[in-house]
Amino acid sequence: MQKRTFLPFTDLKKHRAIVVDSTHPNGFMLSHWKGAPTPESIKDDTSAAIVLNAMRKNLPDLDLPYVSANHFDIDGFVGVWALLNPEKALQNEELLRQMALIGDFRELDLNHPLAGEALKLVCWINAKERELFYKPFEADEMEEKEVLQCTKKFTYFLREFGRVLQDPDWEKGSWEDEVASVLLGYRDMYKPSTKLTRKPEVGLIIIETAHPMHYYALFSRTKGFDIVLTCYEQNRYELEYKYTTWVDIASRATLPRISMAPLAARLNELEQSGYSWTYDAVTETGPILRLGGEDLKRADTYANPTEREIYTSTIPVEQLKQEVILYFAQAYQTVQPKYNWTWQEVKELNRQI
Repeated sequence: MQKRTFLPFTDLKKHRAIVVDSTHPNGFMLSHWKGAPTPESIKDDTSAAIVLNAMRKNLPDLDLPYVSANHFDIDGFVGVWALLNPEKALQNEELLRQMALIGDFRELDLNHPLAGEALKLVCWINAKERELFYKPFEADEMEEKEVLQCTKKFTYFLREFGRVLQDPDWEKGSWEDEVASVLLGYRDMYKPSTKLTRKPEVGLIIIETAHPMHYYALFSRTKGFDIVLTCYEQNRYELEYKYTTWVDIASRATLPRISMAPLAARLNELEQSGYSWTYDAVTETGPILRLGGEDLKRADTYANPTEREIYTSTIPVEQLKQEVILYFAQAYQTVQPKYNWTWQEVKELNRQI
């Protein structure tokens, strides 16, 4: 079996490598990114799952000495670690798949027998990443960008992860606060006071709940949906596209992202609070439409809703819901779900709309 080592992404021009959760012309790509030339036989929802599928099939293209990625996140890390530790990875395959789903799509399902252990490991990575390095997307504001800085994260976690995987409770002091926060929110998602309205024809789910919570809890009931409107008490709202439409998922067809600019303009006509409705471009990893988001950085929008202020709107909840439903119903009325939307197709569709 080929012995592999991690290669910084900036060295890919010198060495051919397996490229995980990224794209590069000098690599064999195992990625769910749009347009990545991942073989059809191994496509899956997360990049880590694609890696594990390739390992199960023992694809000849895996016979390369290096593994690389251009950023650090849980999905990409799990894929890289699996390629560097193939025997342990296949022994813990389902646990690793759960980690990637929780980390990338934030779809925690505690009915899965390994979800609890996966959550501990994901929260351990989150805690150590914040403690020792920087939060996701904070490198955007730094002189040395993510493609360079992420090597330090990979070096640390590739060294430490095997030990923690063996028994996550050894690191309980690191993950217990975040896990507790997730579990409290998860409980709230199943309270009778939390109301869900599903609009599968446009991929929208509306969550009405008392207060903001951790994303792993908030998105725990959004599997199969790509747009989430969250309505909190005191007319506080956030509307966002999940990461599931930034990538190509293999489990189901999806609708393409539609710009939220016209919807923001409509809501600004109705809004009397003094705040403005703002929106992110469809190419952002998780674009959000919200009140007063002008000064939010990417790291803020990626962070949990509990970590940012959500302002009170003067638009009543029922009216806000109807405006959102109507907007997407009209935008998608001639569009059919399909697999593998390209960014070119998404941008062209938005130009037409």
